[in-house]
Amino acid sequence: MKKLLKLIAINLYLFLFFVLPAHAQEKVSFYNLRIQTGDLIFVGAKQDQLSGAINRVTQREENASFDHVGIIEVSETGIYILHASPEKGSVREPLDSLVNQSKSKNKKLAVYRLAKEVQPSISGAIISAKTLLGKPYNWSYVLNDTSLYCSDFVERAFRDAKIFELEPMTFKDPKTGEIDTYWAEFYTKLGMEVPEGKAGCNPNGLAGSRHLVRLGKLYEK
Repeated sequence: MKKLLKLIAINLYLFLFFVLPAHAQEKVSFYNLRIQTGDLIFVGAKQDQLSGAINRVTQREENASFDHVGIIEVSETGIYILHASPEKGSVREPLDSLVNQSKSKNKKLAVYRLAKEVQPSISGAIISAKTLLGKPYNWSYVLNDTSLYCSDFVERAFRDAKIFELEPMTFKDPKTGEIDTYWAEFYTKLGMEVPEGKAGCNPNGLAGSRHLVRLGKLYEK
């Protein structure tokens, strides 16, 4: 009997290790949502300053108005966000730090999950994301290999799986068809032309991906 139980235990272990998908993630409660590694967290945009400028030229959907995005990692030591932060560069830090910062600025947070068919890409994306840590923030938003902005960080992490696509960036105000005044002044201060049409990405574009499913707003029922 003991030999039979031992054999069953061994076979169960082999089944769990080799048969169940490697991307299967443990879900944990965080505020009002059940989150897992690989979920993306988006920060709601404000109407003014850089946040508003990003949203004015990139918003696509009425319920998707974002100016920042990062990748959630659930580990034995806590819940983290991997992201390219304007204040800190590309970092891995407790998710609570982003939540508290967003709350202090009265900014909403929304969580999206990769669709089931592309979830096998999560483990590789986390590994890729960690190779990007330490890079400074890219204030020009022109793609390069030495600095990163938030959606650039996420797109690169999932690039091997082709989850997201780069597309021509625009800095034009959709209401006027002209370069948004904020961005015209922004790039003048940087001493460069507005990179209209250059390849890039943005949080609203990522949120609109067909590979993502919206879970809901964080800390709201």
